Order: sequence, then C-alpha cells, then structure tokens
Amino acid sequence: MIGLTAAAVLGFLSWSFVEYLVHGILAHRYQTFVTPLHGAHHKDPRAVFTSPAAWVPAAIGIFAATALAAGPSLAGAFTGGLLLGFGRYEYLHWRIHFRRPRSRRGQRLRSHHLAHHFRNARAYHGVTTRFWDHVFGTLPATWRDDYARVANHPPLAGSSNLTAIWSPSQVRARLR
Repeated sequence: MIGLTAAAVLGFLSWSFVEYLVHGILAHRYQTFVTPLHGAHHKDPRAVFTSPAAWVPAAIGIFAATALAAGPSLAGAFTGGLLLGFGRYEYLHWRIHFRRPRSRRGQRLRSHHLAHHFRNARAYHGVTTRFWDHVFGTLPATWRDDYARVANHPPLAGSSNLTAIWSPSQVRARLR
C-alpha cells in the first residue's frame, strides 16, 4: 500500500516536469505533434483544454512504459497520480485565463502565464509552477517588468473549448 501511495504521489509531483517538457520543449523549442495543438491555444486562448485525442494515448503510453519497468500496479498508481497533476494543470490553466486570481500565488502564476502569451512565448513555460523555468533558464531577467505589464489583463469572457474537445467530430479531427 505504501508503495502504491508513493507511486501516486511521485506521479502527481512529476506532472510539473512533464508539463514543462511538453510546453517548453515539444510545443515551442521543436516542431513536433504538440506544436499545432498548442499553437491553437496561442491563436485563441479560449482553446485552453487539451483534447482527449492527445492526452488519452499519452497516458496509455506512459502506463505501458511504466508497467514494463515497475509492474502494472505501480504503473497504475504512478499514471493515476500523473493524471491528477494533469487535471490540476487543466483547472489552473482555465482559471488563469477565465478568472481573477484569489491569492498572491495565483496572481504570480497568472502573470507568469500571461507573460508567456503577451510578452515572450519563448519563455515562461511553467503553468502550475515557475520552478522549471528557474532550473532551465527560461525565466527572463525582465520577468518583473513583464509581470507588471500583464498584471491587469482582464480575464477572458465567454466559454472555453471544454465541450467542443469532447465532441466526436473534434476527437476524430484531432486523430487524423
């Protein structure tokens, strides 16, 4: 039981690194299958949620690879923790774009992400944390000025893409 709990916690804590790799490396640094999916979000920030056509196969692949290394029970716990981290990311990402922050930390994360959108798309890759931007040098020296320039940016009005990404036609289109 302790092993499964530890695997789930490790999966949850690993999410922020996976998020940084997907966003910073696969979406921005290199042209990959992630680039057009993420580009849609930059064109229309209301496209805030990730299509299940992208994350379901990724989760299956992570489970399979982890199961080969650690067995299906630990793989399930780790993948479950990772998916909880992903769910937290989806919620925070939506809040950043559609709601005003409720805390100083929320304001900092919001400014961090909006600086990515409106100041420098080659930096500020973390959404749930700024930690990996510190580690990998993608937090510019100008971050304070950039944050100040986006701090009063109003939340988006209208709806997100949440219902659209679950429609069968949208899922089929993403799988092509």
